[in-house]
Amino acid sequence: MKGTFTQLRSYERSVQLLMVNQFTINLGFYMLMPYLAAHLSGTLGLAGWLVGLVLGVRNFSQQGMFLVGGTLADRLGYKPLIVAGCVLRTVGFATLGLVDSLAALLAASAATGLAGALFNPAVRAYLAADAGERRVEAFALFNVFYQAGILLGPLVGMVLTGVDFRITCLVSAGIFALLSAVQIRALPTRRARDGEEPGDGEGRESVLAQWRGILANRPFLLFSGAMIGSYVLTFQVYLSLPLEVRRLGGDGEFGTAAVAVLFAVSGLSTILGQTRVTAWCKARYEPGQSLTRGLAVMGLAFVPLLAATAVPVPEPGVGLWLLAAVPPTLASLLLAVGTMIAYPFEMDTIVRLSGDRLVATHYGLYNTICGIGITLGNLLTGAALDAAREAGMPALPWISLCALGGACAAALYGLHRTGRLATVAPQPATV
Repeated sequence: MKGTFTQLRSYERSVQLLMVNQFTINLGFYMLMPYLAAHLSGTLGLAGWLVGLVLGVRNFSQQGMFLVGGTLADRLGYKPLIVAGCVLRTVGFATLGLVDSLAALLAASAATGLAGALFNPAVRAYLAADAGERRVEAFALFNVFYQAGILLGPLVGMVLTGVDFRITCLVSAGIFALLSAVQIRALPTRRARDGEEPGDGEGRESVLAQWRGILANRPFLLFSGAMIGSYVLTFQVYLSLPLEVRRLGGDGEFGTAAVAVLFAVSGLSTILGQTRVTAWCKARYEPGQSLTRGLAVMGLAFVPLLAATAVPVPEPGVGLWLLAAVPPTLASLLLAVGTMIAYPFEMDTIVRLSGDRLVATHYGLYNTICGIGITLGNLLTGAALDAAREAGMPALPWISLCALGGACAAALYGLHRTGRLATVAPQPATV
C-alpha cells in the first residue's frame, strides 16, 4: 500500500482528489445499498415485488441516464456534474432513511441512480484528461481506490445497520454532503477542452448531432459490444458464485462466511495487485493484446467450477465445505485477475476511440450499452442455472460462461488485429 500512495502523490492535485473521491463515493454507496432490501422488506414491510421495484428504479435511472449525464458533462464541464451528482445522492440517501411512503421511496431511489449517471462519466473523462499520457496507470490506480471503497463500505454499513438502518442512511448522506463541499472548494474546473466555454466548439453542435456522430463511430460500438461479456462475467461474483456456494454449503453460517470470502478475495487481490499487473502488461503487450488476455482469463475463471461438477458431491462435512467454497473462490480470484489485466486498457481505449472528443459522452453511452448487456446476461445466466438444475446438468452454466469469455476474447483479438482499436480521428458531427 505504501507504493500505492507514493504513486498517488506523483499525480497532480486534481487526479489525487478524483481517486480519493471515488473511494469515498463507493464507501458511502456500499455501506447502504447491500442492506436496503432488508430494510424495505423487514422494517417497512414492503412486499417482495415492491422491494424489487424500488431497487429496479435505481438501476434503471442510472443506466438509462448515463448518456445524458455524459453529454451534460461535455457541455457544462466535468466539475458541475460531479458536484451535482454528489448533492443529489446526499438528498436521495437521506430520504431513504427518513421516509416510508412508496412514492417517496421511489423518488429517492431514482435520485440515487440519476446521481451516479451524472458523476460517473464526468469523473472518468476528467481523470483521462488530467492524467494525460499516464492514463493507463491512472486508471489502474483508480481501480484500487474503487475496489477499496467496495470492500470497506459493507463492513462499515454492517456496524451502523446493527444499530439502526436510518443511521446508516444519514451517515452515508453526510459523507456525500462532505464530499460535495470538498469538491466545490478544492476540485479545479475542467471542461472537455481547456479554454472552451459552454456553447463553443462542441457546444455549437446539437445534442442529437453529437449522438449521431458517436453512433457512426463503428469501432467504438464494436468495442462496446465485445466488452459486454466482461461485465456479465465479473457480475457473477454477485450472482452465480454466491448461489453455487449456498447450493452446496447451505444458507447457514458457513454459506454466509464463504460468500464473504468471495468478495474479500476479489477486492483484496485488486487492491494489492492492480498496479503491478498493469505495469507488467504494459511492458509486454499492446492495449488490444492486454484486453484479449484479460477476457480470456475471465472466461477461464469458470473452469474450476466446471471441473468441480465432475466430482461426486460428498456427504456433509469438510469435503462438502471444500467443494462448496474452493472452486467459487478460485473463480472469484481469476475474475479479479482478468479485470486487473483489462480494466485500465479498457478505459484508455474508450478515450482513444473517441478521438479525444466528447469523452464523457462516449463513457456515458458505453456504460449504457454495458448496463443493458448486464441485465440481459444476468437473465440468461439465471435461466441457465434453472435449466441446469431441472435437467441435472450442473456443468451447463459454467460451459456457457466459459464460452462467453472465449467469444469476447476472440472478438477483441479480431478488432485488435484489424486495427479497429487504434485511435479514431475526430470527425465533426453533421448538423
